Amino acid sequence: MSGQLQVVATPIGNLADLSARARTALAGADVIAAEDTRHTGALLKAAGIATPLVSLHEHNEAQRTPALLARLAAGETIALVSDAGMPLLSDPGFTLVQQAVRAGCTVTVIPGPSAITAALAVAALPTDRFCFEGFLPARAPQRRAALAALAHEPRTLVFFEAPHRIVAVLRDLAEQLGAGREAVVARELTKAHETIYRGTLRELAARAHTDETLARGELTLVVHGAAPAAAGVDERLLRHAVALLSKELPPGRAAAIAAQLTGASRAAAYALAIRGAGSAGSADAVPDEEEAP
Repeated sequence: MSGQLQVVATPIGNLADLSARARTALAGADVIAAEDTRHTGALLKAAGIATPLVSLHEHNEAQRTPALLARLAAGETIALVSDAGMPLLSDPGFTLVQQAVRAGCTVTVIPGPSAITAALAVAALPTDRFCFEGFLPARAPQRRAALAALAHEPRTLVFFEAPHRIVAVLRDLAEQLGAGREAVVARELTKAHETIYRGTLRELAARAHTDETLARGELTLVVHGAAPAAAGVDERLLRHAVALLSKELPPGRAAAIAAQLTGASRAAAYALAIRGAGSAGSADAVPDEEEAP
């Protein structure tokens, strides 16, 4: 193929973050494939760019990709953008990029703003290793199950979240990962009302109940990874101890005693206790301050 597909990052809030290279690419493309043509149209108008737009979103990407591939085959240059940040990261574009590569098309990237890296940069949490989990499931049972599976993940965790779910999500994070885990809620990054909330998951969950501003706008969550289990810990003994103690004690207290008996970290024991607690909404799911892992 003689055409070129350019994956272009666009501002996540502040229009001044549109790079000179991105501006040139958008102005020089034959067409821009945009998640929302109205949203991207406003960006183009502000930048003085008149390139034609075609919509490419989660509901039409499969149907629209063949026509875009045909334009690439004809030698055209297509710029791919999402509403904000880098396409494909919790945004449309994967199908088009995958098919373009398979067809032998040249695919290039014009990097730029990303809520993921922006949140990591200001979180003051470890950034040497991290994993991006996108949006958690909207339904509580599936969300809690997904979080339980991440309870032992040692890397820093990054999530996107909708404002109307943030109270429930922070509560579930505290219950499933440990209320004492450090975290950050980055709100409206790069925008006029950018706010960074820091604290433990317990503190952030409590604040979300009282601070209505926290539940407004675009939200990115960054959560400290799990503490590594102590070397030489007998995993079978740990699980057995947690299972027995949890029958008589709240998860936090059961985890504290199991950790002392086995030499495991309290965070590892607490994650097992929470996972076996069954009802994630119980009053004992978030331990007292002195019992937090």
